[in-house]
Amino acid sequence: MALKQYGLLKGRPIARRLATSSNAHYQIHIVDETTDYRIAVNVKSKLAPSELEYLIVDDFRHPVTAQLAEMPIGYHILERKPGSMALDFIRGNLFDRQQMRPLPFDVPGPVNDLNELIDQHIQLAMTEEDALVYAFGERWGPENVKDKIFGFRPGNGIHDIHMNQGNHESFRDQDGVWQDGAMLIHFPSQNRWVGVFLKFQSQTWHTDDVNGHRIEAPEPPVDEPTNPDIEGETDKVVRIIAALVNPLGGDPEVETVTILNTAPDAINLDGWAIADRMKRQHVLSGMIGAGEALLITLSDGVSMSNKGGLITLLNAQGLKVDGVSYTKEQAKNSGWTIVF
Repeated sequence: MALKQYGLLKGRPIARRLATSSNAHYQIHIVDETTDYRIAVNVKSKLAPSELEYLIVDDFRHPVTAQLAEMPIGYHILERKPGSMALDFIRGNLFDRQQMRPLPFDVPGPVNDLNELIDQHIQLAMTEEDALVYAFGERWGPENVKDKIFGFRPGNGIHDIHMNQGNHESFRDQDGVWQDGAMLIHFPSQNRWVGVFLKFQSQTWHTDDVNGHRIEAPEPPVDEPTNPDIEGETDKVVRIIAALVNPLGGDPEVETVTILNTAPDAINLDGWAIADRMKRQHVLSGMIGAGEALLITLSDGVSMSNKGGLITLLNAQGLKVDGVSYTKEQAKNSGWTIVF
């Protein structure tokens, strides 16, 4: 069924409330030019294990930020598809998922739990006049009652500010692709974005491309090495290490992607593919030797925009092996290769 109304709220933070054991949500009071909203950020899971996996990126860089900066302040419904401003933790190449870690929300001591890690960025945003918060998730309200946390009327806000696919069976009806929740904070005076990404440990990283339901990754071929850091998966064995997205010369441009086999054995690339931001695929074939890099010249309509884009490596089962993103700023110099 997916989320009922997936969208983005862009506004100014003016107050916040830390999560407690009785209400495990970090709360933020956001305003636009006419309306008050409450952002309710989950910091604890109802399902065991209760600790959320999190990643806070202090200098977040992704092509979506250029689009977001141009949006008017306020709430916006988003199209759930590639190329839009909708987020997808798996398909959107927002971050390296291996960097996510589980963390409780209420650990004794300074700035060492999820409550405090989020709070330090929100408090900074509240002190800087031009800072803006971008909350992705599902909207509730407006309700004909005052808000139970901050007291404004009518009650109104955004929740589900976390991954919204690959859910446990109990929450399967909320699955969907291109509808993940997150929070971005823009500090224009610092020319910096902060990304806050949250995931329940009960959620899986392999989901159906249509409905976002969890799928079990098939066992890799017996001759295909696996990453010892991720048991039973082939993620990051072959990595995208570079791309020439703005080559010298005229149209059509000859764009390339370079991949590296980090394993001690050769890997058969038959049926693998490189996909662009719009999910067009360049199919691969042949072998890549142990420790070897392979330069791939793109064709089959696959294109790397000079305005920023995504590059994804898929294995023969269609599962994501690696993914990167680059910005307009990184692509501006013709003839230079971007290194990831």
